Amino acid sequence: MATDELSDVAVEILLTLGNGAQHGYGIKLDIEERAGGGYVLGSGSLYQALRRLERRGLVAIDDDAPAPDDARRGNAYRITAAGRSALGAELERMRRVLRVAESNAVAGRGRTS
Repeated sequence: MATDELSDVAVEILLTLGNGAQHGYGIKLDIEERAGGGYVLGSGSLYQALRRLERRGLVAIDDDAPAPDDARRGNAYRITAAGRSALGAELERMRRVLRVAESNAVAGRGRTS
């Protein structure tokens, strides 16, 4: 994986934060809801990914975000301008991969018969 590519979890986190600042538990719930119940995100995986994104400057702690009534104590995170840019680049990369895959499937390449 190239150093500028984002993991699936990182993409999901940035997609969530694109809608506004969230606490960790809210991020977890949003990702799991978007996956339609087919994905359970462990807290350890979530917070490791958040720390990596924060070190890369793609998310930042948002001290101004109000804590929801049901939130556990902890930081709220927001996407940064660099995070929006990285997410946009990653989504474009994914679109290119999908176009190639679809093109190969339509052309009948990659078949194993």
